[in-house]
Amino acid sequence: MSNQTYHIPVLYHETLEALQIKPGGVYVDCTFGGGGHSRGILAKLNENGKLIAFDQDADAQKNLPADKRVIFIPQNFAHLQRFLRLYKYPKVDGVLADLGVSSHQFDEGERGFSIRFDGPLDMRMDRRQETTAATVLANSSEKELTEIFSLYGEVSNSKTLAKHIVEHRSTSALTTIQSFKNMIAPAVKGNPNKYLAQVFQALRIQVNDELGVLKSLLEQLPEVLNNGGRAAIITFHSLEDRLVKNFFKQGSFEAEEEHPFFNSTKKSPFKIITKKPVLASEKELKENTRSRSAKLRVAELI
Repeated sequence: MSNQTYHIPVLYHETLEALQIKPGGVYVDCTFGGGGHSRGILAKLNENGKLIAFDQDADAQKNLPADKRVIFIPQNFAHLQRFLRLYKYPKVDGVLADLGVSSHQFDEGERGFSIRFDGPLDMRMDRRQETTAATVLANSSEKELTEIFSLYGEVSNSKTLAKHIVEHRSTSALTTIQSFKNMIAPAVKGNPNKYLAQVFQALRIQVNDELGVLKSLLEQLPEVLNNGGRAAIITFHSLEDRLVKNFFKQGSFEAEEEHPFFNSTKKSPFKIITKKPVLASEKELKENTRSRSAKLRVAELI
């Protein structure tokens, strides 16, 4: 399988440009995947440059280039700082994270990410972990399921859906995508494909703790970037984008209260490079439909 079919990197040129790559610098690709962005970074590095690539999905290792400038770490990027210290690169010049699920993960039916195929209700990016979509559906309370669907999928009738699952899960085998789709069919509202996509997104975010992992990455950035080093984060839904936007703006996740008499004492450690998120061009939208929800935000450590 070619790396291009494995995953077409989104906002490729925009991201590489935003990172302002120094030929002898050290860069981190937190989401190696098909290695598209990584190859772009390597092309701009000289023989002294270094690329540290993270990917918790074992399939991604097959795409590694034979290049001595690459250090591959088969772990979740939540452990960024720990592994950078371990490999004696505590400070780096740039960090990139493309938070989308790779095309490859969507296209492999047995991974359970896509509504297009039947397969196990899995959705784990890291198959070493125990929690799957099936275990989330089997073990969560009605209240927890309501919150998962409403918060992570913005599913319009989250409460009804959660109630339906809890009432029927003891009599339905919730092991495959098809069995789950059949079971929730009576609760589906509006366009079934859109509805199921939202439900699957919610489960995937929960299974992989995607927001927790993103928060952890953002909090480590001020510690691992050199002064003037840049972070480029590509998000695919509003929850992620909001976290990145707020963290770059104020160096924390708390939405600050506007106070009429006091100026905020909190100062962000970042200079925001992208006042508005960078979106895919018309050309890219035509070539890669998955780029339509991508948003790139870039900040520089000051």
